[in-house]
Amino acid sequence: MIVILNRDVKGTGKAGDIVKVSDGYARNMLLPKGYATEATQGNIRSLEKQKELMAQKKAEEKAAAQALAAKLEDAKVVIRTKSGEGGRLFGSITSKDIADAVKEQTGLTVDKKKIQLGNPIKNIGTFEVSIKLYPEVSCKLSVQVTD
Repeated sequence: MIVILNRDVKGTGKAGDIVKVSDGYARNMLLPKGYATEATQGNIRSLEKQKELMAQKKAEEKAAAQALAAKLEDAKVVIRTKSGEGGRLFGSITSKDIADAVKEQTGLTVDKKKIQLGNPIKNIGTFEVSIKLYPEVSCKLSVQVTD
């Protein structure tokens, strides 16, 4: 029997795949649990439309991420904090602090999870921070930490 998988099934395939499985496996396991639907012409056309819509949505998200990356490349974020001797900070600057500063100073929203900060910033100075906005889109942001 040929079925369209609705979700990933270990050893069978990934969601959206059209696979051939034994009749008993399809009738007793995949169809009753909702893991698959029968591959009729209507279901196949529906799957193709869904894939087209997903591809279009991904293209739009990538374009939006590229536009945001272009704006962030030019931006410079200044974070003011208290420091002690030798420019050491009391505490540290984390990705949440950077995300808040970006929103406050540029009006652009960046998720703190997308900011790739190896270690928290603990000194005064200017730092280049990498932001991964989409799987293939990333940018560098200049962060200046001052007193």
